[in-house]
Amino acid sequence: MKYIHFDINGDGFYGAYWVCKGGSDCAVIAMLGDDPEDYMARSAVKWLLRLGVNVLTMSPGKKDYGHHNYPLERIEKAITWLKSHGNAKIGIAGASTTGTLALTAASLFGDISLSIAMTPSDFVWQGFMQGKKDGCKEWPIEGESLFSYKGKPLPYMPFCYQHPDYWRIISEESKRTGNMVASRKLFDDSEAAHPITEEEFIKVENIRGKLFLVGAEDDALWDTAKYIHRIEKRLAEKPHTCEVEAVVYEHCTHFVFPDGMIKTMLPVGSALFVKLAFSAAKKYPKECKTARIDIDRRMTRVICDWRDRK
Repeated sequence: MKYIHFDINGDGFYGAYWVCKGGSDCAVIAMLGDDPEDYMARSAVKWLLRLGVNVLTMSPGKKDYGHHNYPLERIEKAITWLKSHGNAKIGIAGASTTGTLALTAASLFGDISLSIAMTPSDFVWQGFMQGKKDGCKEWPIEGESLFSYKGKPLPYMPFCYQHPDYWRIISEESKRTGNMVASRKLFDDSEAAHPITEEEFIKVENIRGKLFLVGAEDDALWDTAKYIHRIEKRLAEKPHTCEVEAVVYEHCTHFVFPDGMIKTMLPVGSALFVKLAFSAAKKYPKECKTARIDIDRRMTRVICDWRDRK
């Protein structure tokens, strides 16, 4: 697949642009993968291109696998570029941490008319870095938020565990629960120690167009079901113009990707990979599979409806 590459220094953001063969005036900013050109990102691109939309994949930066003070101006610049290159409609999609990024960006930038957030949180949290440090694979960064805008960190919930206890808690919980990653205790304990303030919540009522939220009750990374229900409650209580569609499954783990997207990523052994990653997928394989098929149907409909809306 041919694409245009973007670098932070020259273009103001790190990403890759993939054009739909049939031509389209719609583009989805997809933040799925550690790098805009890695295998996971390309798999997401293939799935999205089949729906007749252009795709701009983005990530924090080359070999930057954390999320700390990510400048939201990069999304803003990407939107400007997309509009100047024939895209009348702009959507954004993210999963996990980038699901939270998708919500935050959509709440700030009115040109976004489709927002897809898989396993998001409804608040901004402390920034973190990944790599190797004192035997830890991930650690929080003191004084930094997940995102920044106009040179300032966005208000955030601080983690109650700092380095190296942060990774120790995740490691112990992952071993105890049999999950590849289990950070739910980290988030639950942090919110108990520091109840989320109004300034830390994402202003989802400012989101325009279509908002699609998806998560699962058995998510081992954080309580995304609670977060999604809080978003629904916030929208019910505040004036807004977006059309929200939220779905929470009892079983689907943190991998609430459309079934077709996962099959594109892993043509052979996709179900086995999810089972190895999350203990709930071992216990409820049929329920997880059924949920991913339903997510595929729902998300396909949402994107196609948005694409075709005049």
